[in-house]
Amino acid sequence: MKGRAPRAVGELLVIAMPQLEDRLLVQRLQRAWSALVGADVARRSRPHALVNGSLQITVDNSPWLHELTLRGPDLAARLGAQFPAVRSLRFMLGAPAAEESSPAARPAMRPSPLSDDDRRAIDAAAAAISDPDVASGARRLMARAWPPAPARGNER
Repeated sequence: MKGRAPRAVGELLVIAMPQLEDRLLVQRLQRAWSALVGADVARRSRPHALVNGSLQITVDNSPWLHELTLRGPDLAARLGAQFPAVRSLRFMLGAPAAEESSPAARPAMRPSPLSDDDRRAIDAAAAAISDPDVASGARRLMARAWPPAPARGNER
């Protein structure tokens, strides 16, 4: 294994599951969208999917749909230069999906206090793990992710 260069996780995923290749490409396009097309266009449009080499782009209103249709050949050439899998563009009217905020930008959710029953259930689940360090980590994760009482049907 010595001598092999590190590989990106996305590259390994595509090797294991080739059907993910187009989705991963769309994700890369979404991250680079503003730099590729400019801030004005990026504010009004979003790459949606790649189907048989045609990048589907959602545009938020009719005037911009018309404008981007006119700019289509230039945009296709620019995108195709950086992403050879993109051979054509298809513009659709719709609400572009909002960009996902980074975990640091999301407001922190305060965990709800655990009841004694919750703690017992978590301890019972972690008891099945033989490694004490792993069990301790699992206990902490379960305590953080434990659903609040109303989600479990314990409404009072």
